[in-house]
Amino acid sequence: MINVTKTYLPPLEEYNAVLKRAWNKGWITNNGELVLELEEKLKDYLHVNDLTFCGNGTIVLQMALKALGITEEVITTPFSYVATLNVILWEGCSPVFADIDPHTLCIDPDKIEAAITENTQAILATHVYGFPCDIEKIQAIADKHHLKVIYDGAHAFGCNYKGKSLLSYGDISTCSFHATKVFHTVEGGCIIANNHSVAEQLVLYRQFGHIYDDYFSMGINGKNSEFHAAMGLCILPKMEEIIERRKAISEQYNAALSSVVTCPKIPDELKYNYSYYPVIFSSEEMLLKAVEHLKKYDIAGRRYFSPSLNTMPFIEYQDCPVSEDISKRVLCLPLYVDLTSAEVTQITDCIISL
Repeated sequence: MINVTKTYLPPLEEYNAVLKRAWNKGWITNNGELVLELEEKLKDYLHVNDLTFCGNGTIVLQMALKALGITEEVITTPFSYVATLNVILWEGCSPVFADIDPHTLCIDPDKIEAAITENTQAILATHVYGFPCDIEKIQAIADKHHLKVIYDGAHAFGCNYKGKSLLSYGDISTCSFHATKVFHTVEGGCIIANNHSVAEQLVLYRQFGHIYDDYFSMGINGKNSEFHAAMGLCILPKMEEIIERRKAISEQYNAALSSVVTCPKIPDELKYNYSYYPVIFSSEEMLLKAVEHLKKYDIAGRRYFSPSLNTMPFIEYQDCPVSEDISKRVLCLPLYVDLTSAEVTQITDCIISL
């Protein structure tokens, strides 16, 4: 079976050697030595001043809304994983969708301004597949209307845009370190604030709002463990080789499929992480045909993202025709470090033969 993804794991002896440090101390959670070391190394890797390692990529979005005082309308993208929508609803806010750009698949800044009302407080945008949102236009709109900007950078670890980490933009950026991601800690995530006071508040939110017996604010359990941090410490030094391998696989896909399906173009000023390989078919009928054909050879693709979030049954429908169209035609093909050249050829042959 060729799955759509496969978790990268370091040699077990390397993981055990790092984990043993925590094991010997008997300190396996509550901001132990490995968690603190990983945070410092992530700051160095991403060239950011403040970063908080947390339990997953969803809770950090909840913490972002809370830390910025967002309680009303949030303009967001309909083309993202459902967690982006769920956190808005979970925090009691109202999602307002702005449709996507058909080329970048990220939120269309030209649609944002028309969606702003007197109740709008923030823009929550996703760097889809690690491709950057139009950061300059979004920031200009936010500055004009006094809005906060939160970037869901779940796919963006290792991406650099205009010489900076893609996770360094906005008031707050978040990232997922789930096992399916380019960099992972099995389960995990991080939150990066560009205001030090906000960053300090986020540290408190992560641990119930208190430090030892001193209580400062409300909070939640957003902590992560030494077991998870150990995985991150093992994988972080291997990031360049991981990204290079994923790039090689993507380039093999490009060479075979460029005249058959449409693929989003990597912007010139982006150092990409090759987190996914999305292809856009001419119609949903062709996509479904491809999915069935791949299944015959035990190959799994993923309709990522489908359905468009504005059509979810638990919210009131908002019209987003571009997102609705793309979500019916996009398929992510298998992409992971262990995928062989022969397997890529098998996948592309299946699609070409449709």
